[in-house]
Amino acid sequence: MPELDALKTVADLMCLAARTAPKTRGVDVIVSRVATDAERAQMADEMERIARDQGQAFFARDAGNLRASPVCLLLGATSKHAGLKVCGFCGFDNCAANQAAGAVCAFNQIDLGIAASSAAAVAALHHADCRMMYTVGTAARRLDVFGEPVVAAIGIPLSGTGKNPFFDRKPPQTK
Repeated sequence: MPELDALKTVADLMCLAARTAPKTRGVDVIVSRVATDAERAQMADEMERIARDQGQAFFARDAGNLRASPVCLLLGATSKHAGLKVCGFCGFDNCAANQAAGAVCAFNQIDLGIAASSAAAVAALHHADCRMMYTVGTAARRLDVFGEPVVAAIGIPLSGTGKNPFFDRKPPQTK
């Protein structure tokens, strides 16, 4: 199917965009990969479990979107402190205080957001439907899909059908 081949190519180009996106102090904390079919199914199962166990219906809604997507890009941020003596962006006075508390540098998440935005722009330029989902990233982290510790993650499922499945999603059902 040509659309599936195109989505796989777009996902590869999205990985490149995430890799080359600007990073704090030029330090790369981004991990990117395309999920396998088995990983997509496991992540959707985990998202449905979270929805059920935690009462978070939108995780189930997003699991349905993931199941309907033949390709999913995963982006994560590893933990590296920027090494700044004056900052406070994370709520601590500096990186030393942040590290002493065992906290995460805020710039790791900022870099992840920039990388994800760069990746999503590539999808848009190639007319691939996508949606950034922290729910997918949460499942990927819980299942250790990245194979290394990441402090934050985002999944970007891709679709190439006649109707964008991420546009007018039904709101979560409440009981």
